[in-house]
Amino acid sequence: MIAGYVFAIAGLGAVAAGLINALAGGGTLISFPILIALGVPSVAANVTNTVALTPGYLGGAFGQRDDLHGQGKRLWIFVPAGALGGLLGGFILLWIGEGVFNILVPFLILFASGLLAVQERVRRWIAKRAKRAGTAPGKETGAVIPVGLAAVYGGFFGAGVSVIVLAALAIVIDDTITRLNALKQCISLGISVAAAVFFLFSGMIVWPLVPIMAVGSIAGGVLGGKLASRINPVTLKWVVVSAGFILGMIFLVQLFAVPP
Repeated sequence: MIAGYVFAIAGLGAVAAGLINALAGGGTLISFPILIALGVPSVAANVTNTVALTPGYLGGAFGQRDDLHGQGKRLWIFVPAGALGGLLGGFILLWIGEGVFNILVPFLILFASGLLAVQERVRRWIAKRAKRAGTAPGKETGAVIPVGLAAVYGGFFGAGVSVIVLAALAIVIDDTITRLNALKQCISLGISVAAAVFFLFSGMIVWPLVPIMAVGSIAGGVLGGKLASRINPVTLKWVVVSAGFILGMIFLVQLFAVPP
């Protein structure tokens, strides 16, 4: 039986993740380490976190539905590519097992923290590219491979995947950052849903935690929307980046610590 405080902490962590995702991104850098701290094995924590936070991606995609007008062809190309990548990433996660994933955890957290740190630079770069209009017919399919590779990472771990997907789209597609971001939201949803469905049959989901974390992440997203005018997202982002870096270093030290 899971103690009550575990439900409370996991739920609060999901609220924080949803709020952070709504304002700055990188919520997984909070909720995933919290699950590990609560004693959930790393792979099970990653799987549970993916399943529980998936509803939050639906809210993001729905919120930008107007910016998807005229992008039907892109959706038919990139969402399936993202879903296939998410499935492959989920398969790799379960295939490598707990031992290898434990070794990768510190590096994944540090990598995701780095992605979040350069997020604004990526957005500025995309905004500059957006000034050059006129993508050649058929050229957009060239983004399928980088998007698919980003999706594999997203299915495997997920934190920071939105930054990679957005950059992959901008390398090939000339469009406004708002429209590319809306497309990215749908791709991220496809990645997360595909990985979550795959994990449903893994036997590794800590099911008692899923409902409270799912509700918490949605509540955090709604709260983030209401607090958007009161909280500086840049400041929040650097708080998350700093926390991720510290947590990554802690996991790294634990990884290489020599037993007494």
